[in-house]
Amino acid sequence: ALPPGPWQLPVIGSLHHLLLRNRSLPHRAMAGIARRLGAPPLIYLRLGEVPVVVASSRDAARAFLKTHDANFASRPWSSTVRTMMVDGQGLLFARYGALWRQMRKITILELLSARRVQSFRRVREEEVRRLVASVAAAAANGGGEAAVNVSERVAMLVTDSVMRIMIGDRFERREEFLEGLDEAIKITSGFNLSDMFPSSRLARLVGGTARRAEANHRKNFELMDYAIKQHEQRRAAMAAAADSAGEEEEDLMDVLLRVQKEGGLEVPLTMSIIKAVILDLFGAGSETSANTLQWAMSELMRNPRVMHKAQAELRDSLHGKPTVTEDDMADLKYLKLIIRETMRLHPAVPLLLPRECHESCKVMGYDVPKGTTVLVNVWAISRDPKYWDDAETFRPERFESTTVDLKGRDFEFTPFGAGRRICPGMTFAQATIG
Repeated sequence: ALPPGPWQLPVIGSLHHLLLRNRSLPHRAMAGIARRLGAPPLIYLRLGEVPVVVASSRDAARAFLKTHDANFASRPWSSTVRTMMVDGQGLLFARYGALWRQMRKITILELLSARRVQSFRRVREEEVRRLVASVAAAAANGGGEAAVNVSERVAMLVTDSVMRIMIGDRFERREEFLEGLDEAIKITSGFNLSDMFPSSRLARLVGGTARRAEANHRKNFELMDYAIKQHEQRRAAMAAAADSAGEEEEDLMDVLLRVQKEGGLEVPLTMSIIKAVILDLFGAGSETSANTLQWAMSELMRNPRVMHKAQAELRDSLHGKPTVTEDDMADLKYLKLIIRETMRLHPAVPLLLPRECHESCKVMGYDVPKGTTVLVNVWAISRDPKYWDDAETFRPERFESTTVDLKGRDFEFTPFGAGRRICPGMTFAQATIG
């Protein structure tokens, strides 16, 4: 039998439970449905024509991400995703196969290895110093009373850091790029008529998502062309100035172009694939890090006890030093607990990116038909009182006495996912966030 699910309507299936009930965010709505059904490990939804199974427990997450990982290693391609992938698959939505395996290997060994992440330490430290100086200057301009939009500045810090790591410089068209990225996230994460009703021409015409997706894809690839050109011009200028030639570490664009030139790959690394990979890395590396830092600051404001404890640790560790280096960060144990607790309460990706059932199988006694989309509700699992004391309370100390880590082995806490499609940028994210 299929997993239990809420009552359905003709044509739209379960959609009304997600779209109409309190207009909740999807992960909250799905957690609410599971609660009303008596908290089964899996729930079944039919979103228009699309069958969806949601994992809402630690054991269900383990079943999909470990036990049956190979059968659920691919991504479903909606018409929207297909439009975005038309010129080249990146890493996030690539189908499970030769290209994905090759790109993952390049990402882990070349792009985001521990050594590579460490090589960008200077960039991260420079951008943090820049942020601190800009906040101090803005506050001083108002006689010490000026309000500073810290969320905005943190987003800029992360964007500029990640862009310098990608192309060796701050991107000249940063604002356009951020708008395009934001639009891409809205398009791919929304409920699109053409995706819910793939067989309906009317849904494609009425929804308008296909046109939006196509325009967004063209714009983002045009911006990538510009970024590559900016990168080439910078490298040419450096080569012309002999004194600086060869001094800088490779940026990620250099690495991809070098791998392309070396050849010998099972799937040729085209410029379209390089653009798609850079877009994916930027999207996954900047949006999530900025969100986590913003939530951490929000929780510190709401929890003065935690903030005072973090400030005391900072003062004790730094002994009055005016600037902080990444070496200093290693001693800030409580700050690391704050970041971990932020990831638990506010996972940057509340529903892990969807997976697709390759062959019909049984999971926890329920049938999961071939082609079903599978979602893991990380948000619900990491707030489940079965696994966490005072689950809704922000209490970083809970991680002092637990062996639960971020590496996808503990399925009550998987902010980076788990299994074959675990986020390859975990080391990068931890270096960026702190």
